[in-house]
Amino acid sequence: MAMEVTQFLLNAQSVDSTARKHAEETLKQFQEQNLPGFLLSLSGELASEDKPVDSRKLAGLVLKNALDAKEQHRKYELVQRWLSLDVTVKTQIKACLLQTLSSPAPDARSTASQVIAKVAGIELPQKQWPELIGSLLSNQQLPAHVRQATLETLGYLCEEVSPDVLEQDQVNNILTAVVQGMNAEEGNNDVRLAATRALYNALGFAQANFNNDMERDFIMRVVCQATLSPEVKIRQAAFECLVSISSTYYEKLAPYIQDIFSITAKAVREDEEPVALQAIEFWSSICDEEIDILEDYGGEFTADSDVPCYNFIKQALPALVPMLLETLLKQEEDQDQDEGAWNLAMAGGTCLGLVSRTVGDDIVPLVMPFIEENITKPDWRQREAATYAFGSILEGPSPDKLIPIVNVALSFMLTALTKDPNSHVKDTTAWTLGRIFEFLHGSTVEIPIITPASCQQIITVLLQSMKDAPNVAEKACGALYFLSQGYGDVGASSPLTPFFQEIVQSLLTVTHREDAGESRLRTAAYEVLNEVVRCSTDETAPMVLQLVPVIMMELHQSLEAQKLSSDEREKRSELQGLLCGCLQVIIQKLGASEPTKYVFLQYADQIMSLFLKVFACRSATVHEEAMLAIGALAYATGADFAKYMPEFYKYLEMGLQNFEEYQVCAVTIGVVGDVCRALEDRILPYCDGIMTQLLKDLSSNQLHRSVKPPIFSCFGDIALAIGENFEKYLMYSMPMLQSAAELSAHTSGADDEMIEYTNLLRNGILEAYSAIFQGFKNSPKTQLLIPYAPHILQFLDSIYMEKDMDDVVMKTAIGVLGDLADTLGSNAGSLIQQSVSSKDFLNECLSSDDHLIKESAEWAQMAISRAISV
Repeated sequence: MAMEVTQFLLNAQSVDSTARKHAEETLKQFQEQNLPGFLLSLSGELASEDKPVDSRKLAGLVLKNALDAKEQHRKYELVQRWLSLDVTVKTQIKACLLQTLSSPAPDARSTASQVIAKVAGIELPQKQWPELIGSLLSNQQLPAHVRQATLETLGYLCEEVSPDVLEQDQVNNILTAVVQGMNAEEGNNDVRLAATRALYNALGFAQANFNNDMERDFIMRVVCQATLSPEVKIRQAAFECLVSISSTYYEKLAPYIQDIFSITAKAVREDEEPVALQAIEFWSSICDEEIDILEDYGGEFTADSDVPCYNFIKQALPALVPMLLETLLKQEEDQDQDEGAWNLAMAGGTCLGLVSRTVGDDIVPLVMPFIEENITKPDWRQREAATYAFGSILEGPSPDKLIPIVNVALSFMLTALTKDPNSHVKDTTAWTLGRIFEFLHGSTVEIPIITPASCQQIITVLLQSMKDAPNVAEKACGALYFLSQGYGDVGASSPLTPFFQEIVQSLLTVTHREDAGESRLRTAAYEVLNEVVRCSTDETAPMVLQLVPVIMMELHQSLEAQKLSSDEREKRSELQGLLCGCLQVIIQKLGASEPTKYVFLQYADQIMSLFLKVFACRSATVHEEAMLAIGALAYATGADFAKYMPEFYKYLEMGLQNFEEYQVCAVTIGVVGDVCRALEDRILPYCDGIMTQLLKDLSSNQLHRSVKPPIFSCFGDIALAIGENFEKYLMYSMPMLQSAAELSAHTSGADDEMIEYTNLLRNGILEAYSAIFQGFKNSPKTQLLIPYAPHILQFLDSIYMEKDMDDVVMKTAIGVLGDLADTLGSNAGSLIQQSVSSKDFLNECLSSDDHLIKESAEWAQMAISRAISV
């Protein structure tokens, strides 16, 4: 049954590509022709001490990949495949895996741990392999390397299976073994490290243990002791456990918080960076918890509130803030150039920002002395730290508290941005200005911080800074973005109008910089350009019009390039995305008022032909931003868009077929809706193709679930556009809607994420029903819908009974009830009267605080009373 695979596994890692390819092909053939033999050979290879470590390790990895995959549908197939294997084969494989845990070769042990966890993830939920945990726990008396491998396996196992799969006594036994392995008495550091990492994964299972004071005390003591281990990796893993405990068991932390503060403060000040970063992360995590609680409860706690806020941050402030401020002085020389940089100073600043959001005004007096003391120091580190501290506390405290300080600081910072000799300081100063404009500038803030005089100075300085090093220029772009956004709803005249031309010109210049590819600079410049256009007023419409041929020319030039390397192709595609995004914003802006729309439409043919050429650049996939821009163009051109459909349709179809890049598929579905609204019944010739593809998408198990709700809404868009002509699609679309409705009606036991998705799904289904009824209204064919009415009413009943609709679904659902009555008239009256909860649901919506729900309900009430009185 088994076959000699060693040589092929070694060749599959060879530098010689011919040998490698041949080996990969052979292994693939073996797998396809004889899967049980293939898996047995791999597990035998992994378990055999005579084999080279490299072939053993790869055997384990190939075995693991035969059990699991990233894509849900593939994972499902692999799970079913394993479950259907012969029991004796599986038993042999599992025996080999368990045997490998005793191997002297660390790589073989570690790989076996991962594979055992994957098998357990498949079998334990099916009530198979019940003896696994017992046999792992019996290894605790064996030599250190076996204990280490066993603990690693238990850790992976907890990552793979969900808590409800294990019995409480199994959880207790696992935790006992893990905590024993973490104990200071454990002489072997590898064992301690494996145990500490295993605890991190097992914490989600420990609900009952954390509810027991004695057990919780014991676990917390062991974790806190491990933070003092002489081995840095153990200290880091122990702090990672504390971070996880802070979010999972926040409400149990009060007795320990004092000790944890002492441990974290010592680590932040004295320990190595990986450990210190986790110690700061603990406090960031506590902030996240308290911010969530304060947002959920609006700060008003009743005696029976589930999760009271313990105000750990408020209590720790006097000691926590100085500790965080010290970290700000530990910057790295080149952190601004490195996009993925993360160090003590950045972690400290991030945490300070979260503390500021948690406690609001209380933070200001604790940070101001640090800023005042350091902002003018000769050492750049002190100036940068002071600026970073200021930028970090701008979200949280009230405008009343901050505005007097900002008024003093603004001109100082504008000077620093142009005059400070140090690039780090300039980078942080521009970032801080952006935060000032984001949180303290705009129509919601009563006292304006920007006067006409300072507006000119700010723009001059920001445009000047856009010529600075890429990282500084990118932050200056960010500041200009929030400056524009704050003027987004000023009415007819904007303070930015006099500078509009200059701002646009400067931004276009930035996009052409040689180094615009660094620090996301080009992307940032286009983002600002879009925001400046979006927030512009009628006064500058002629200048926005002048921008159209400029951006078109840039897009045209990007299409000229020939014979590009794959790297250059990717860069070109990115640039085309930015240009299409920019045109989309311009189209939306100019299309929003009749006079500008009329002038703009002279460019429509040329723009559309450019978008089609952008599509033609890519063989297999559709360009997402070009698709979005076409949606905007369809909206602006209305019925005239029909002339583009013959050429555009194939790309629309290509987008709908793109399962792999599901965002592209979702965007394309949105554009189908835009085109339906623009063309109305002129979309009819294309509907067979579109509906066929949408139905295919729905029945595919490869398509990401998030695309399904928009598909249902899209049925509605098509039905509204073609009215009674939708008749021929009813027999296909209605059963799909019904089965999705049944799936989404019951959510008992679902988590928040699932409930959120279910509500999106319900809303898509209801939007489709609503639009189908509206499309058939006043048509002789309305009786075709009567057979579907009972099921729809039953769906409304069941989601009303579940009591977990969000406001959006509630509004759409009551709308469907109205549309049903409105379109079917007396045919619906008796059905609605028989419905279990229509009356209660209607009354609940009529008394809603949400005026949109109330309006829908009032309309539905009228439609129902008309239907009943007929």
